[in-house]
Amino acid sequence: MLYHFFYPLSRDFNIFNIFRYITFRSIIAFLLAVIISILWGKAFITFMKRKQFGQIVRDDGPESHFKKAGTPTMGGVFILGSILVALLFSGNFYSIPFIVTMGVGVSYFILGYLDDYFKVIRKSTAGISAKGKLLWQFVTAVIAGYILINLGVVDTTLHAPFFKGPVIDLGHFYILFIAVVIVGSSNAVNLTDGLDGLAIGPIITSAASLGILAYVAGHREIAAYLYIPYVEGVGELMVVAASIIGAGVGFLWYNSYPAEVFMGDVGSLSLGGVLGVIAVITKNEILYVLIGGIFVVEAVSVILQVGSYKLRKKRIFKMAPIHHHFELIGWPEPKVIVRFWIISIFLAILSVATLKMR
Repeated sequence: MLYHFFYPLSRDFNIFNIFRYITFRSIIAFLLAVIISILWGKAFITFMKRKQFGQIVRDDGPESHFKKAGTPTMGGVFILGSILVALLFSGNFYSIPFIVTMGVGVSYFILGYLDDYFKVIRKSTAGISAKGKLLWQFVTAVIAGYILINLGVVDTTLHAPFFKGPVIDLGHFYILFIAVVIVGSSNAVNLTDGLDGLAIGPIITSAASLGILAYVAGHREIAAYLYIPYVEGVGELMVVAASIIGAGVGFLWYNSYPAEVFMGDVGSLSLGGVLGVIAVITKNEILYVLIGGIFVVEAVSVILQVGSYKLRKKRIFKMAPIHHHFELIGWPEPKVIVRFWIISIFLAILSVATLKMR
């Protein structure tokens, strides 16, 4: 809320004019999120250990993961908490893109929290049913899409890399498309969260790419120069992206191998949902397939594995999601993690480079 408190003072004191700059508030959001998540994270882990709220490991997972049972989970609580506190200081709460993005994040946070809580209490991998989670996710995403379109934040056209203008107008089907993107992103990130630090790395790189895209899409002159759609007020999502990066870095302090805490559904579902919303509002739904390439591959590997087994009674991978496949063919867990990080960094840079290829 500091933005709303200090910026009006700029009429009398020029020094406070600095709060109008998205770049400055993004830096503040990043720094605050890092500091808060690191400080809060230690206390959170201690609390979870005292309550014996630990990770429940699947019986059919890799044997190397059995030793992780009991590790504190639900780390997404202090990730999202750090993000929200940072945004209270640096966010523009008059911005519709900002409000809708955080609204989806909070909704998915509640869903993930309930799912994790039921798992911990029941000492089982069964939380909220898959149908129940999908229903919650789709209803939230459809409401978000309806608000964005009816308030004129986005139109119903679809844009793609390498094209200067829209490639198709989806009309009324665009709301459904928005829902698929947001829900798909949320669940893909959730599937990626299977190794120490594996998911948070691509989350950070994706947030960085989307933050840059939000900034240029929200700047009328830059957007016109790059032949990308201008979206009024979307630059505020750069501040959100910066807070995600900061909180992610703080979480990685404890989640790096060997992990002291796991993200849980409370973190993966909400962060994935937020990234999906940013991709939608910045009109980068298609490019997000490249930005979040790691998430896409993880989700597709599960779809292929399940489909192959149902149709042919044969598995394509030793285990899905695909990161488990690499573990079972002999890659040490840290090697899988770092190589996936490298790929996500490459994809993030490549996605930003497409801005000059239109």
